[in-house]
Amino acid sequence: MPSTSISENSRKVLAIELDGDGAHPSAWRRAAHTPAALLSGRRISEIAQAADISGFHFASLKDSRTIDPASAGIAGRIDAVQRAAFAAPLTRSLGLVPEAGTLYTEPFHIATQLASLDYSSQGRAGWLVNAENSSQEARSVGREQLRDSEVQAEAADVVDAVRRLWDSWEDDAVIRDVSTGRYLDRDKLHYADFEGKRFSVKGPSIIPRPLQGQLVVIAPAELAPAIGADVALVHAPSVEGLAAAADAAHGAGGARAVVELDVVLDSRGQRAEDRLAELDAFGRWEGGARYVGSAAGLVELLASVLATADGVRFNPAVLDVDLPELSFQVLPELRRLGLVGAPEPGTTLRQSFGLPRPANRYATSAR
Repeated sequence: MPSTSISENSRKVLAIELDGDGAHPSAWRRAAHTPAALLSGRRISEIAQAADISGFHFASLKDSRTIDPASAGIAGRIDAVQRAAFAAPLTRSLGLVPEAGTLYTEPFHIATQLASLDYSSQGRAGWLVNAENSSQEARSVGREQLRDSEVQAEAADVVDAVRRLWDSWEDDAVIRDVSTGRYLDRDKLHYADFEGKRFSVKGPSIIPRPLQGQLVVIAPAELAPAIGADVALVHAPSVEGLAAAADAAHGAGGARAVVELDVVLDSRGQRAEDRLAELDAFGRWEGGARYVGSAAGLVELLASVLATADGVRFNPAVLDVDLPELSFQVLPELRRLGLVGAPEPGTTLRQSFGLPRPANRYATSAR
């Protein structure tokens, strides 16, 4: 692994959301593929490899059990963890951060699936915590919807249980001792013994401790303090409010603050404003802080934003149009100006954020 003694600017991260055709509800109308391609491995590999080659530090993948009625006739979607797992061996330096729900998903399954993803990606996995409390999500698994007052506590319990399961194997639990025929040192496996309000988890996990020890846990800023997230995703109603929102996230829980930015860029001789107007004619895009304009103007904005925030996650209006502009016009200029560093193959996602590898809470040396 590369040294973790990286410069301050190297700890600024650039991320991109890769779900679907883009963040705009009508993005599919400008996609460079048929709608059915969203359910193919070819689409996943192409878009993930494009983000990897471009030098993004991580890509997030949205998830939901329900289908968006505006999804152009697509009758299903591929689970975010499965998409990330498919992309893992096809990418070299891109962090892979699937969204996974906490309210209606078994913690044991989340823990083992994400630990496996960390192995297949060689330490580039993260977890975007979802606490979606819709009635549709609840009905999809035969459960009753939680009260709003119960959501944060339930999410915190799930995250705590998952982290305990990741620690239930010590780093050197697998010994492969041929002379004695022992594969594991059973004294280095531990019960998680988690007791929550609505569930309990005995453990240990069925997967060895992740390569990173603990995956990077990312959550929306309003949820991050309650679950002890490593990284808070910061929303603001406009670009003018991003710096203040990042400061508030730093103060609320001490997490790294990655701001959310919707982007519509000039592309292929067409002004960004005109592109957005065409898309909005089919249905308006309700979002938060948004940049609409040239690549040069975006670089100027990011120079200001990154003075406060620890990173930016881009939500491109149309992936097939805006991702190339980000890749060829924006990221190289940010690196040339020294505002961000390029991720290196072999770097873990924790290292990209400048986060240390945590000690195992159950290990003898930690007690």
